[in-house]
Amino acid sequence: MKMTASNFNLTDYLSRIGFEGDVHNDVATLTQLMQRQLRSIPFENTEVQAGRIPSLVPEDIVNKVLGRGRGGYCYEINGVFAMALTAIGFKWYFAGARPMFYPMRRPKTHMVVIVKCEGREYLCDTGFGGYALRVPMVIEEGEVTQDGDRFRMELIEGEYVVSSLVQGEWQRQYGFALQPQEWIEFSLANYFNATHPDTIFTQKKLAIMQTPNGRKILVDNELKLIEEGKLDVLEVDYETALKEYFRLELFKTS
Repeated sequence: MKMTASNFNLTDYLSRIGFEGDVHNDVATLTQLMQRQLRSIPFENTEVQAGRIPSLVPEDIVNKVLGRGRGGYCYEINGVFAMALTAIGFKWYFAGARPMFYPMRRPKTHMVVIVKCEGREYLCDTGFGGYALRVPMVIEEGEVTQDGDRFRMELIEGEYVVSSLVQGEWQRQYGFALQPQEWIEFSLANYFNATHPDTIFTQKKLAIMQTPNGRKILVDNELKLIEEGKLDVLEVDYETALKEYFRLELFKTS
């Protein structure tokens, strides 16, 4: 599978995420790509909150994320990640994932990237937000620790379910199957996430980004700063915090 855009430039992408050195088709490069993107390109829904449906035209995504320095949600920032994988020569495919933090069963509206590298398959995801993976995770049952965060993968009724240990309790994040999906298949999920009143993207203003030892989570006027397991919760002005902690302005519709 390929994911390309006429205006995508690997050098621009590497500069955007602060990647230094040479890139290779190996696990070390894959790990650093995902880690650095998570720390530099925010998961955010300012465009949805401005009443727009994010474009899935690859060139539009490149312009938004690399040209204008914004973030986005899963299709956009995992899309850019996949463009880099294609440019470097990795073998990968998109898969649909079922969010599990809602109280009821949901359709597979999330998108992840499965990468085949050095004889194994890895779950890569730069676009989930919340308590998401920090580096690629080998697709097999078991628990792993990534930068101090703990994650668990279980095979349940044909789907791999990823859970995070959050404040001492396991929380299911999403489930996925090893079934390749074409880019076009996510157009309906994109429309659903951007317009349906029951999705978190229409209900709440979000901005999330990882740090070397934690993460920053802005939901409406509440900011969670997590560093080395220590949690600080602050009441903030959303627009001010968006600018100060994520280097983002509100999305302009004009």
